[in-house]
Formats: sequence, structure tokens, C-alpha cells
Amino acid sequence: MAPDPKAFCRGPEYRAALSVAGTIRSAGHQAYFAGGCVRDLLLGRIPKDFDVATSATPDEVMALFPKTKSVGAHFGVVLANAEAGEDALDIEIATFRNDGIYTDGRRPDAVRFSTDPKEDVVRRDFTINGMLLDPISFDETGDLDASVLDFVGGRADLNAKTVRAIGDPATRFAEDKLRMLRAVRFAARLEFEIDPPTLAAIRAQAASISKVSIERIAAELTMMLTEGHARRAFELLDECGLLAYVLPEATKLKGVEQPPQYHPEGDVWVHTLLLLEKLPAGVSPTLAWGALLHDIGKPATFTAPKPGVAGDRIRFNGHVEVGVRMAEVILHRLRFSNEDAEQIVALVKNHMRFGDILNMRQATLKRFLRMPKFEEHLELHRMDVLSSNGNLELYEFAKQHFHDDPEEAARPKPFVSGRDLIVAGYRPGVQFKEMLEFAEDAQLDGLVSTRAEALAILKERFGAPPQAFTTLTSA
Repeated sequence: MAPDPKAFCRGPEYRAALSVAGTIRSAGHQAYFAGGCVRDLLLGRIPKDFDVATSATPDEVMALFPKTKSVGAHFGVVLANAEAGEDALDIEIATFRNDGIYTDGRRPDAVRFSTDPKEDVVRRDFTINGMLLDPISFDETGDLDASVLDFVGGRADLNAKTVRAIGDPATRFAEDKLRMLRAVRFAARLEFEIDPPTLAAIRAQAASISKVSIERIAAELTMMLTEGHARRAFELLDECGLLAYVLPEATKLKGVEQPPQYHPEGDVWVHTLLLLEKLPAGVSPTLAWGALLHDIGKPATFTAPKPGVAGDRIRFNGHVEVGVRMAEVILHRLRFSNEDAEQIVALVKNHMRFGDILNMRQATLKRFLRMPKFEEHLELHRMDVLSSNGNLELYEFAKQHFHDDPEEAARPKPFVSGRDLIVAGYRPGVQFKEMLEFAEDAQLDGLVSTRAEALAILKERFGAPPQAFTTLTSA
């Protein structure tokens, strides 16, 4: 039994958008829900938001609502703050328009406002995003089919699971280059196919994606990685030629063989796709990018087996260090925040350390497990293993210690502080960091159990302080 579409329209976003549409209608203008919310309702999915398209001009819209924000009045877009019960939400309202030429491949140079909804729809990107919904009729009758306005064949393409550009695809992509990435993202997320003429137009214009701001490219890639169909998205990026321009380093993973005893699944590209396949919808962007980039250094460090040397195998010596440097370059190019870049680089840097976890000293193990967001390191290792040899022994060991060891065991209060070293007679300097780490390692390894013992082992390792070594019972 098909789900009742009204069941998806009980939240505050729907009520606020319905209120906005009703106010505009009462003033004598047309008002429809537009774009992705209509598509999602027809697919039986919960819309993320509800946008309103109207024949009212931006000035007329702003006159109707006391609280509005102009986010693109030149293009006919404003935000109206509308109440929905106890909530007050911003609803995007766009005036019907006809676009002029796009000289920058992103925004029209000029727009002409319109009162014809069909004229507005035919300048949009894809047929599945080009449908309108009469919200008043829908709210009153609950009849979704009768309330939809479809001038571009969007419903047929939804049924056919097809992403198709409205009108001439070459023209649509020449107008706005970002639409090429959006086509890939929608096809992957909805598990649709891109229709052949649309796909051909993307291939023909793939190189021009460089006209799009790097921040927008990064945002689209991140959504592809976190919406639950990352493998399909990156296969499509490669198939239509966009990957070579938005992330050329990833194309070099293809055909890079790996030692079959450790990676029976195939080359580095196949291995990476298997990790992407395991990323669930809603995964953190840092873990998703860590999965994508964890082996990015392998192509540059590939070493074939030495001929005539029995038992020699393919090696990637130093691939982690190279991968870290490459990840830093990629993330800087894509304008990632310092915080996110630091975590992604940490995932690349530490993903091979699980191989040594059974032989780590207690101090090393505890420091390893207390890395920031260690749960992401743990999950990356799990996906890495399941995408190769499938042996989860090291994962289970790390998981048990991470979840079972008490916090005070992994992060005990240090026996010795910098002040303690000064009171003991040591002069502050660069050596303090090494001394404090040495003392903490001894504590984590269980070699010392008091401050006095920690100071004694420091004296043995680094020598007596310039001043007389004193007890700190009064400190």
C-alpha cells in the first residue's frame, strides 16, 4: 500500500510554507510549492524543505511579510519568516522568471519576472525538479496527483527513474555548470539513470566545471559522499568525465594493482569504491572524506615485485606519508575548514597503525585510543578491512579496549606537571615537552605510581636538575 503523502506534511516546515502560500494567494497572486519537495512527495519521501514559487514580485512579497530577508532579490528570491504553531521558520520564495544569458556559467546576467508558471519551470535544471504543487488544493483534498502541475514530463521521468535535463541539455549545462554535478548527485542518491543525451552533454562540457567556485564543487562532492550512495556517485563522476577535473588524484587509483594476499578485491580504485559503498546516509563528512582519501598516496609509491626474487610482492612503501601530503593539498584546494582538514588528515595518517596494535606498549595503545574522534578511526579501519581481507581481529581488539577501558585509565591525571619540574630544579625549556611525555608514558605503562617515582625516573633518564633534587611534599 502506497504511503499517504499527507503523512509527510505534518511538520513545521510544511505548515510554515503553506501559510506563506496562503498569504500570497489571498493577495491575488499565484503560489506553488516547487522543486525538490514536489519530487520527494511523489517518491514517498520526506522533503527536506518546502520552497514557494510565485507570480508576486520580490517587492510585493516583502510587502506581504513583515519579516523578510533579501537573499537574491535581483534574481527574485527572498526569505519570509512565517509562523507555524510555536515555530517560526524562514521559507524561500522565488518569483517566476525568465533568465537571460549566462556569461559566467553560474548565474544569469539578467532576469525578467513573469506571471507564467510554465515559463518559470522550463528554465530549471531537471524534469524531476521542474514540477509544481498547488499547496492549497493538496492540503484541502490530500489528492497529490490532482494537485501537481507538470509542464516538462517530470512524472514520467520519476516513473522511469531517469534524470533528464529540461529542454536542450547542452544549453542547461552551459547556463549553469554546477548542474552537471547535481545530475550525478541526484542520479546516485535516487538510484536513477542519467538519460543518454543528458549524459553526453555532461561529457562534452566536463572540462568547463572549473568555472564553478571550488567551494560549490566541494559542497557537492561532500553531499555525494554523505547521502548514502557514494560509490555510485563516484562511478558516475568517472563515467561522465567529471572526476578528472574535480578530483584528478582519484582517477590515478584506477589500475594500481595491490598484493592479492592482502587485497583480493582488486586494484586501489576498486578497494576505495568498496569503502564508499559502506558509507551510510548521514555519515560525518570527515569520515567520508577519510575513506575516499585513505589510500590516495598508493599510486605514487607503487613498487612492483622484484623479478626473480621469490616471495616478493607489490609494495607501497611510504604511501601513508605521501597520502598525508596529498590529502593536505586536496583539502586546502577545496577550502576545507582547518578543523575538518585536520581530522581527515589524521584519518589518512593513522589508518595503517592498527596493524601494530597488538604489539603496542600500553602507553602507545592508550595514546592511540584517545585520539580525537577515535570512533571515526575505528570505523575507517572496519570498512578498510571489510573491503580487503575481511579479518576483523584487530578491529575487535581496538573496539574492546576503546569501549571497555575506563576514561581514567586512558587519560589519567599526570603525576608530573611543568610546575613540578620547575620546583624540582629543572630550568624551563624545549626539553620539558619530552620530559613530560616520558613521565606520562611511564605512568601509562604502569612503571610508576606516584609523583616521587615519576620524578625519580626522570632524574635517571635526563639527569639530576641543576639545583638540588628536592621532594615536593609541600608543593
